[in-house]
Amino acid sequence: MNKPPEIKLADIENPLLEARGIGKTVAGPDGELTLLEAVDFTLAAGESVAITGPSGSGKSTLLGLLAGLDTPTSGEVLLENTAFSQLDEDARALRRGQLCAFVFQHFHLVNDLNALENVMLPLELKGEKDAKGCAQQWLERVGLEHRLKHFPSTLSGGEQQRVALARAFAVQPRLLFADEPTGSLDHANGRRIGELLFELNRETGTALVLVTHDDHLARRCQRQLQLEAGRLSEITVTASVQ
Repeated sequence: MNKPPEIKLADIENPLLEARGIGKTVAGPDGELTLLEAVDFTLAAGESVAITGPSGSGKSTLLGLLAGLDTPTSGEVLLENTAFSQLDEDARALRRGQLCAFVFQHFHLVNDLNALENVMLPLELKGEKDAKGCAQQWLERVGLEHRLKHFPSTLSGGEQQRVALARAFAVQPRLLFADEPTGSLDHANGRRIGELLFELNRETGTALVLVTHDDHLARRCQRQLQLEAGRLSEITVTASVQ
């Protein structure tokens, strides 16, 4: 059984990501609608956290706020002790690009680019000198060295998600946000992607924030948080499935 990375006290005292009393309200047909209320959350470097809850509980809204894709109505999000949510949109995008990566349920690959080019794209945007070599290494790492020139339409769902994982980890992020990363996959492929996700987490030390309905995937995380009616609570984890 593989153990997750050890979280040191210094990492906990100086979290990589922190939400301080964040709330989100939007205008609804019958007045103001509260999506999130007084959410507090911390994530240490290298830590893995699952956010679970019923549909409509605010999971994707919370993920968007933590990633700086949206801003809270109240409270603040800090990234490496910087008031992330108070930056303007361009500054948040720059900071996010420096530290974060994403894996989505529906892969979000560029259809006109092959697997190699999809992984090369963010590396080229970051100015990586050997983007092709780095991308090829990561595709080999996820077992797709024989599919480098294949376009997304010719790849299975599991293969597309492996390309997405290679693309995310290739930029060496400090933090990876994953929104239902196994939600579009069958059971067997979902298990394989879960294995690969946590294997890469252990090897790279990248912190993970997973939004998931997959109980097996959630139980592999070091912590489990549950959202219900816009409020976040911690679930006591009695056993970790590795």
